[in-house]
Amino acid sequence: MKIGKGVEWAAHTCALLALLPPGATLPGEALAEFLGVPPPYLAKQLQALSRAGIVSAKRGAAGGYRLSRLPETVSLWDITAAIDGTQPSFRCTEVRRSGPCGASPAECKGPCTIAAAFRSAEAGYREALAAVRLPELIVGIAGDSSEARKRRISEWIEANAARTA
Repeated sequence: MKIGKGVEWAAHTCALLALLPPGATLPGEALAEFLGVPPPYLAKQLQALSRAGIVSAKRGAAGGYRLSRLPETVSLWDITAAIDGTQPSFRCTEVRRSGPCGASPAECKGPCTIAAAFRSAEAGYREALAAVRLPELIVGIAGDSSEARKRRISEWIEANAARTA
């Protein structure tokens, strides 16, 4: 399975938004700056997260983005599904029935063993992502960060967050 950079950007964005104080938002341009990614591309990820109900946007001078759900209710699967969709990665085309030695309809009464293996693997992948929530990610990120970096992040949020009513 290939996970696109949009999923990575969205996961980092959600982790950062989870750190905001109540009633605060971060502008999309500031989020793009923080991540070092092109604003138009991050805007597409933010739109997808918004359509999925993970983030909400507020317009105006104090506008920006914030989580629209509690961080503990947002999983990596939620983020991945919002960006990449929920269609299975593997789509069985019943190739076992093709070619000069293709299986007959009578031989194909059960599911294709190869398709079943892919479905099982994908189900495990989705379950593993669904088990990881934003607070766990934040704890991990904090554990990997120096006190100086944590302070820089906190100061950056304070300087860039807009307060809303």
